[in-house]
Amino acid sequence: MTLADAVPAGVPREVVLTGDRPTGPLHLGHFAGSLRTRVSLQYDHDQTILIADLQALTDHAGSRHDVRRHVRGLVLDYLAVGIDPAATTIAVQSGIPELAELTVLYLNLVTVARLQRNPTVRAESELRGFEHATPAGFLVYPVSQAADITAVRATLVPVGDDQLPMIEQTNEIVRRLAHIAGHSVVPECRPLLSGTPRLPGIDGRKAGKSLGNAIALGASPDEVRVKVRAMFTDPGHLHANDPGRVEGNVVFAYLDAFDPDPAAVEGLKARYRSGGLGDMALKRRLEAVLEAVLAPIRARRRELGEDSGAIETLLRAGTARTRTIGSGVLRDVRDVFGLDFASRVR
Repeated sequence: MTLADAVPAGVPREVVLTGDRPTGPLHLGHFAGSLRTRVSLQYDHDQTILIADLQALTDHAGSRHDVRRHVRGLVLDYLAVGIDPAATTIAVQSGIPELAELTVLYLNLVTVARLQRNPTVRAESELRGFEHATPAGFLVYPVSQAADITAVRATLVPVGDDQLPMIEQTNEIVRRLAHIAGHSVVPECRPLLSGTPRLPGIDGRKAGKSLGNAIALGASPDEVRVKVRAMFTDPGHLHANDPGRVEGNVVFAYLDAFDPDPAAVEGLKARYRSGGLGDMALKRRLEAVLEAVLAPIRARRRELGEDSGAIETLLRAGTARTRTIGSGVLRDVRDVFGLDFASRVR
């Protein structure tokens, strides 16, 4: 499913849950792959963005002060790219204790072996070099994510294709809960895949906040220039007149994602393949394209950053709103497990 068929005419508004871990500034990969989608969805869907600070601690417990600082940075990024807090709820995970209890209850519906087989968990664990020392919190990440999704009764979750196993596991938990209850308790969800191919890092690897190979949304013109000049192109394209490869060329990946003139980009690809176009000329074009994208975001981010009180107010309101919905879901799930003692003794 892609954005084009996300909201067919006449269909009631769907509930969307999306979010980020506050482990660093958002970058152009996030902008192309998810942020633009969120902006497009917000007026036709009931959308919640969850800042997953608890999940960030599963592999950043030693950097807890950075995690806290990055929460504010995420909000600035959201607002600067066009997320409207009047249309989209922005909430902080740690301010919703119901999510933790849902996670504990859902852990009874999944086995350790199933969590260990989750391809996303395995890939991310290998990336971090955990091997046999995977933190327990990281292993149960899919269950925590299931709690997040079901707590707002989300039916649509924008994700990259690497996150599809997480959606599958969420629905397994939802079905298991329904089996125990004898009826549906919370809805299943489905993924919304971006129509934009995943942007690589400037070195050709997967872009990552901690790898230093991405261009942050708040990057200065000088920072953008340095990153673009360091982009991986074609190691065999030593001279402008040499034929070059477009496939795997990071500069072309970014031009495909952000250049407003696709026909011109196709012409550049033809020239590059046949010889006659140097890497530096290509990179100068990309610098100009990215500056046109980032300049208004940078300016808006700077303006918003001057009023820290407004951000705090926004987060408190969004977190309270999400907690109200989540508490209702938790009551339903507690009923399934027969946990009504608290209500009987009041």
